[in-house]
This record gives sequence, structure tokens and C-alpha cells, in this order.
Amino acid sequence: MESVQNIKQRFEIIGNDPKLNRAVEKAIQVAPTDISVLVTGESGVGKESIPKIIHSLSHRKHGKYIAVNCGAIPEGTIDSELFGHEKGSFTGATGTREGYFEVADGGTIFLDEVGELPLTTQVRLLRVLENGEFIKVGSSQVQKTNVRIVAATNVNMLEAIEKGKFREDLYYRLSTVEINLPALRERKEDIHLLFRKFAADFAHKYKMPPIKLSDDAVQYLTHYRWSGNIRQLRNSAEQISVLETNRDISLVTLKSYLPTTESNSLQVVGEKKSTSDFSNEREILYKVLFDMKSDLNDLKKLTLELMQNGNAKVQENNKSLIQKIYGNSEEKNTIFEQESKIKVLPEEEEIVQEEFEDDDDFNNNYLYAEAIDEEELLSLEAKEIELIKKSLEKNKGKRKAAADELGISERTLYRKIKQFDL
Repeated sequence: MESVQNIKQRFEIIGNDPKLNRAVEKAIQVAPTDISVLVTGESGVGKESIPKIIHSLSHRKHGKYIAVNCGAIPEGTIDSELFGHEKGSFTGATGTREGYFEVADGGTIFLDEVGELPLTTQVRLLRVLENGEFIKVGSSQVQKTNVRIVAATNVNMLEAIEKGKFREDLYYRLSTVEINLPALRERKEDIHLLFRKFAADFAHKYKMPPIKLSDDAVQYLTHYRWSGNIRQLRNSAEQISVLETNRDISLVTLKSYLPTTESNSLQVVGEKKSTSDFSNEREILYKVLFDMKSDLNDLKKLTLELMQNGNAKVQENNKSLIQKIYGNSEEKNTIFEQESKIKVLPEEEEIVQEEFEDDDDFNNNYLYAEAIDEEELLSLEAKEIELIKKSLEKNKGKRKAAADELGISERTLYRKIKQFDL
């Protein structure tokens, strides 16, 4: 059995993080078997290296290795891509086609982003895992295949199962062995090492001297969040290598190439970044809105009693309510001192009385409730638009991050954006 270090050199895996070494070690141990493997980790951590290691160290290494990005294939054609189809089985099927499971017989299939598979395809895949059988689209003939399946996902599979987006039985068949690759921010000691490797590679590729970071730039690089992981680090190294004529990179120069949004903010040692500021602000705003609604209801009640009972009686019966709404100032301690401000025409009073008499359900409701409700709705809608705009600006237009911050689903946020024409 080859050592972890030899395998990392062979597959150009850079870093000495214990979690990374453990993931490579598990891949080496499981390779000689035929059991299914699920590789998990955030996007950009290098999950595609693990199935290559497993295939190359297995007895299938002389067979075909096929990598399939499940998230990149349209739902209507993915069954045909994986399992093949018969001529005439659907529009455009001008001939019989072999699917990946037929082509890779005796080899390994790597299903990347397996969490994106449609539920109907998941049923077909489960059958392959259980007994090696599949049926082409448009055929009734059962075919056999002998493939090793290695899958990968950046989705939280347990959450997907709970939401009904992924079959639980398929998850447990795929994850006989689960290998997790750590995020780059969890491998701080490896970040500068990786950056130097990328810088050297691009210097050779573009025939120019390699870039070099200053000490404070190295510190910034090490404590940066890297939400795009190794892929983002590599892209940043390439940009700087190509665009900067000065090969000594300062902190100011490095910062100009890295996003400074909240999700990618610098995590300085000893600094605790508050993540609840926006949530607290939202809670306060909701409280204010609910208080406003309560005050509006009180005003409705006062207005109705004014119409029905007259000023003096209303003033006497609602002293505490008047004080709550208008406070204790002498100018506002009563709303009835200037009767000229509240005048109701006789014909208006008749209309109101008739409407209340005709509908028993409204006998105890408030005068002009519909108009006030509309104002209240507009006020709430304006605040909702303001919150959505603020969150979208804060997250640089990234809907998923904004939805998470607002505590709603991305689909709901998209609907709100369309509704309010944002």
C-alpha cells in the first residue's frame, strides 16, 4: 500500500493538514474494495481528486473512469446520459445510444454533485447500486453493469433528505464510506503553501518571475475566509500573476483582488465579528411595526366610538387609551378639544350606519378599516422592500446569502424580487 505522502505527490495534493491527510488515507484504504464512497465538502475543496485516487489504486484501474457532473445535465436528458436510450424513445432520439453505466462497465463512475439528481433518476441509480441492473430509456430489456460508483456533493444530505429532495435509502447506499474534505479556512497552515505553488505554476506558464507576498499580506491571506476554497485561491493567484508588473505584492495590492463582503471578510485573530447585528435590527423593526399595528387598531376603535356615541362619552370611556396614544402633553391630552378637526357629514354617517346594519359581521368593526388597513399594508410593504434591498446590497446581489440572512428561502426571496420589481 502506497503512503499518504506518495499519493499526495502523485496527484499533486498540497498541504499537511491532519484532516486532509486522513481523507487521503481513507481513500487509499477503501480503494481495493468495491464499496461505494461519498465524498463531501464545500465547493472548490478538490473533491474530484479522491475518486481518481480510488480508481487508480483499485483493481479497476485498467477499466474506464468516467466523471459526470450531475448538476450540469438537464433533468430531461440525464436518464438518457446515464443509462442510454433506444431509437425513437423521445423526440430527437434518432439512434440507439449507450449510457455512461454501459460504457464504464468494469470501471468507475464519478457522480459529481449527486445531490442535484432528480428523484426519478435516484430510483434508477438505487437499482444499479443494489443489483447492477438498469434499463435504457424507451426499452423494456434489463441490462447488467459492473461499475464502481464514487459520488460527491457539497449539499447537506441529511437536510436534503428531510426536505424530500434526496432518497434516504440511496444516501445510505452511496455513503458506505464517507470521506470529508476540509474547507480551506480550516487548513490555515496550508494556504500560503498553496498560494506559492500556484504562483510558481503561473510564473512558468506565462514565462515571468513568480510573485511574492509581503509579511502582512501573508497574514491577511492566511486569515481570509476563502468561501470559494482552493478554486478561489488559485484564481486569485493567477489574476495577480498576470496583472501585476511589480512582483512584490503588498497588503494593499492583495486586498484589491479579494472581495470584502461579509461572507468573505477577513477573520483577524482575536477579533470577534458580530453576525447578529442585522438580525437584531430586523427584530427591532418588527416590534415597531407590530406596535404601529396595535396603535392603528386603537385609533379605529376610537373613531368608531366617536361616530356612534359622541365626543364626551368617548372621552370619558377611553381616558387610558387616549393617554397611551397621545401622551400626557396638554396639547394632546384630548383629541376632541377642537371639534372642527373631526367633522362627519350627516350623509356620511348614514352610509356608515347602513353598511353596519346590513352586515352583522361588521357591527363591531372599525370605521374606515379598509382605508387604514391599506395604509398599514403599504407601510409594512415599504419596510419589507427596504429590508430586502439592504440585504441584497450587503451581500453584493447574492440571493442565497441574502435569503439566509433574511431567514427566508431563496425561492421566496426571488418571488419577492419579482413582486416588488427590485
